[in-house]
Order: sequence, then C-alpha cells, then structure tokens
Amino acid sequence: MSGAGALLPERPLVTVDCVVFGIDEEGLKVLLIERGIEPCSGAHALPGGFIHLDENLDQAALRKLREETGVTSLYLEQLYSFGEPGRDPRGRVVAVAYTALVKLSDHRVIRATTDARNAAWVPVKKVPKLAFDHARILAVALARLRGKVRYQPIGFELLPPRFTLFQLQQLYQIILEKPLDKRNFRKKILAMSFLRETGEREQGVSHRAAQLYRFDKRKYRQLEKAGFNFEV
Repeated sequence: MSGAGALLPERPLVTVDCVVFGIDEEGLKVLLIERGIEPCSGAHALPGGFIHLDENLDQAALRKLREETGVTSLYLEQLYSFGEPGRDPRGRVVAVAYTALVKLSDHRVIRATTDARNAAWVPVKKVPKLAFDHARILAVALARLRGKVRYQPIGFELLPPRFTLFQLQQLYQIILEKPLDKRNFRKKILAMSFLRETGEREQGVSHRAAQLYRFDKRKYRQLEKAGFNFEV
C-alpha cells in the first residue's frame, strides 16, 4: 500500500549508552549508574537514554552522561550499534554505544541525577549483573579498548607528563589484565623514538630512583605519517 493515506510502520526508538573507563591505583574501572525508574529499577546499568529529536547522537551521549553522572568535558568515541529485537522491554530500541578512557583522578566527583539513583566507578572485575544487554556492550567496549591500546599510544595520555617505565608497564598490564615481560616490554618501548629521556629521576622514593621519560606526541605524529606501526 502506498500514497498519502498509507499507514506508517512502527519505527524503532534510539538510545545512546556510554562506556567510560577510568584507571587509578586500584585498576581499571567503569562508570555505572543504578537505575531509578522502570524498567529494571534498582539494577546497575551504563549511563544513557533516549535521544531528543533536536540533537545528534554525539550531543545526546554527552547530555545523558552529564545528566546521570555529572561527568563532562571528555571525548566520546562511537563504538557500535546494538539492535537485536527484544533487547529492551519498552519496545523496538536500537542503542548506539560510545566509549571513552579517562584519567580517573580528573573525574572523581560524580553525582547521580535525573533517572539515575546512584553513580559510581566500579572495578571491571567486580561489575554486577547489568540491565538490558549492557553486559554485552561492556564486553565489546573492553575488547575494543584492549585492542586499541596495543596498537595506538593512548595509554600515555593517562600518565603524568613525566613517568617511569615501570609506571608505563603497569598501566598496560592493568588495561590488558595480564603480566608483560619486563625486559621485552622495555626493549620494545625504548626502541620507539618518540619516548624521550628527561634527564630527571624520581623524587622522594625509598627504592633506587628510576629515570623519568616523556611522550613526544609531535614525533609520534611524524612517524605515524611515515607509516610507523605502534605495537606493544
């Protein structure tokens, strides 16, 4: 049937969900909320919700993250779309997921508002049962993070401007959740010409003070344009 009098088919609704990872001395964490409304009231979930008609997907993701957790000023990268029928009891809902990796010390203060009852950083290893299909979304985001950190130097952005090789290795071990051979890791990292010695050493430590390094982003961009492949 066609024409002006044709009945329009039921259309799916669109939501955005945010998987925000943070790292501190305790390990890798993810930002979760406790839902304050049905469906799944009281259950843990990823921050997110329905988009408004007058905003694009990126704007909706940033808005929902701000409304439900108070977190602002971060870069969200679109992850994947999840649209299996039956994934949401409210009807046919397609979710566009976003992900981010942040220095947790920059986002310690979080607050739940709107339809979120609570918000907290939860260790990835201790994530409780999640509402909807958010466990699957989290798993996809975690796999993307671990793949990306091995082939792009995103980990350096989570370190202080000057850092030790031990701090760098520890960061990668936290994200990858596995030990890395110290000798091989250092040999590979030091062979990359974008890691610069600062001529400084650690201060105020009880052990032998280690050399401090810095990440030369400009040099890395030059190497990247020339076809350099980063791999840890």
